[in-house]
Amino acid sequence: MSISKTNPRLDHIAIAVHSLEEALPFYEELGLTRLEIEVVEEQGVRVAKLDIGNTHIELLEPLSPDTPVGKFIAQKGPGLHHICIGVSDIEDNLCQLKQRGTKMINETAKVGAGGAKIAFVHPKATGGVLLELSQPRGE
Repeated sequence: MSISKTNPRLDHIAIAVHSLEEALPFYEELGLTRLEIEVVEEQGVRVAKLDIGNTHIELLEPLSPDTPVGKFIAQKGPGLHHICIGVSDIEDNLCQLKQRGTKMINETAKVGAGGAKIAFVHPKATGGVLLELSQPRGE
């Protein structure tokens, strides 16, 4: 199975943080440019997107302790949350993964930051890494 019919790409690396206001200065002092901050209600996070050349870093602040990122921080502490692969046809990718019997967190695409269609593959299927697939809005 190929993840994408076109070239897949590293879309972003996501880091769970307690507070965007506390975490952002460090990354900005490294020279990363803040592109935007948005609330993604469906995922229960506030997201700060930072430009790092040919990809992004997303800082994820939970909106409450009972969200997936809130639970992650409570269990593991702040840190690397997931990596995201950009794809051009998420529905096709999800169909292929389901046909293979891949353990998924999301069987159907959800709405993510920037209005992208997203879905998460369970870490048990990826060698312990939470993997997000993302199709940008409009593709």
